[in-house]
Amino acid sequence: MQVKIQYSQLANIINLLSEMPLKGLKSIHRTRFQNLLQERLNQVAEEEMAIIKEHTGTAMVNGKEEPKRKENGEFDIEDVAAFKQQQEEYFKEHYVIDDGDSLVMLLSLKNAIDDYEGELAGKQAIAYEHLYTAFEQVVEPKTIEGEDDK
Repeated sequence: MQVKIQYSQLANIINLLSEMPLKGLKSIHRTRFQNLLQERLNQVAEEEMAIIKEHTGTAMVNGKEEPKRKENGEFDIEDVAAFKQQQEEYFKEHYVIDDGDSLVMLLSLKNAIDDYEGELAGKQAIAYEHLYTAFEQVVEPKTIEGEDDK
């Protein structure tokens, strides 16, 4: 069992989940899932900064190596087309959650997503669709035949 979340949707999904009214275990499982996504989002931000540095070069700012910037504060990207292509390819990658310890959390979240009846628009609607699709593959494990007879 696994859930795949595209890097480009991590922040939107974290925001969507934080606004979903949940109680009890579903709320706890949501928080655990958000924490996993936030950790990955932090990693993605660091890796995106590495891509930016590759396309801008670096300069020392307050004793730290930072990407070069224009006077207006924007990154000084040398080849915008090449940067955009590499950035888009990177954001198409997925964070895959597939460890066995996450089964209960994933099943709980799947139920919360399936039962959600709030109105959504814009980025939230896109995030919900992405999340719903990601959780379509999450299914209850089948019991071994005869196991219930014990």
